[in-house]
Amino acid sequence: MTALCDLPAVELRRLIGTRRASPVELLKDCIARIEAVNPALNAVVATDFERGLALAREAEAKVMRGDPLGPLHGLPVGIKDLNETEGLRTTYGSPMFRDHVPKVDERVVAALKEAGAIVVAKTNTPEFGTGGNTINDVYGATGNAFDPALSCAGSSGGSGVALATSMLPLCTGSDTGGSLRKPAAWSGVVGFRPTPGLVPSERRRQGWSVLSVQGPMGRDVADTALLLGAMMGSDSRDPMANPLLGEARGSISARRPIDLSSLRVAWSVDLGFAPVAPSIRRVFESRMAAIAHDVAICAPEDPDMAGIDRAYRVIRCTNFLASFRQYYERDPSLLGRNTRSNYEEGLGYSLADLAAANAEQTRVYRAFQSFLERYDVLLLPCQALTPFPKMLPFPTEMEGIPLSGYFDTSGVTYAISMTGHPAICIPCGRDEAGMPFGLQIVGPRGADGFTLDVALAFERHFAGDAVMGRPMADIGALAAASAAAETEAASQPH
Repeated sequence: MTALCDLPAVELRRLIGTRRASPVELLKDCIARIEAVNPALNAVVATDFERGLALAREAEAKVMRGDPLGPLHGLPVGIKDLNETEGLRTTYGSPMFRDHVPKVDERVVAALKEAGAIVVAKTNTPEFGTGGNTINDVYGATGNAFDPALSCAGSSGGSGVALATSMLPLCTGSDTGGSLRKPAAWSGVVGFRPTPGLVPSERRRQGWSVLSVQGPMGRDVADTALLLGAMMGSDSRDPMANPLLGEARGSISARRPIDLSSLRVAWSVDLGFAPVAPSIRRVFESRMAAIAHDVAICAPEDPDMAGIDRAYRVIRCTNFLASFRQYYERDPSLLGRNTRSNYEEGLGYSLADLAAANAEQTRVYRAFQSFLERYDVLLLPCQALTPFPKMLPFPTEMEGIPLSGYFDTSGVTYAISMTGHPAICIPCGRDEAGMPFGLQIVGPRGADGFTLDVALAFERHFAGDAVMGRPMADIGALAAASAAAETEAASQPH
């Protein structure tokens, strides 16, 4: 029998609205799943089950009274531990904020609550979201749902794992160089990086930058679109936010798959510059060969990304200089290795370096617009490698390819971030190591609904396919591993 927590969020919302599922029973089911598998994974890090159950009872009462219901009414939602949540500990993965409990919700969390969501848990992230592996000095490392000894990627790793194991039906994430897409790939779920401005944030220090965005994660495309509809809106505090977007909040959730036979697809394994492991190249190229006859055009072609790697290194450092100066100048050791090294790299660049990087980003952006005049979407891998051990901050080599830093493996995602285009990761079978493989779909700038529709079409095309269908985590094995972990912890001297 399928547990309530294993059902899609869209189906759960329908069942709640028609009085065939109880928000209270759904939340209890999610809590039971968290308690059963989280000890082995460490994806959910702060919880407020007591308040959540009280809110679930209120949500159920509203249903029974026939009150108007929001699009997320009664659905438990996990919030990435970079988002501020009123009354629920928010650490940003930093020991400096180990005991930080915000007094108010930030905009995106308030929007989810307004839509009827029940915020009951925070999901793990590396310190300040910096890193391709979800590990920090507050909560420790998060394990992969398909092998808890391996990394789940980052920085929205806790959200990806919580979804993969049905601990929660919906989770938030954020993305600078791939932090929504990369964890989704290794968890066999969906992560959507929207067009900058679609999901406003009053907390972005560099308001006119396209680099960092917040976005939704779900187990499938429809669930992800449902969450996006509640996250998006207009907010004058974010200069990137389009004041007209608030009118489209309801329509973004209602997606329809496009006809794949009409689709003009370009595909690139590495964008012409990014390191990609040979095994991932083989898997991705085999996937492209499999879909070639299902679309109108399926052409291997790299867009012009010349200079984007240097531009990204410079521009991303401005985020660190803007955000962490007060901590670094007080005591550099307050910042973890990844955050500190990025800040220090930024100190080495000049204003001339930044001007050149901005000009190169603009040139690449314009070239990308011309590229997408000939194609509807660009397909890429979401990850350049298979998962590595979770206690390793980042790999130093990739199937014989030397790596110099943690974002060396992120070229296929961070280059897309630099263009400001929407991009989504959907499950596409497993890699050669048996771990989840994610397909990245990049759409035209501002065409978030179209990008979701293309993803939905591919998702349905892959469904039931033994090679390309969504892989599923072994909940029974994870529960057994969790029980063993709890037994071992109880036996340790206190």
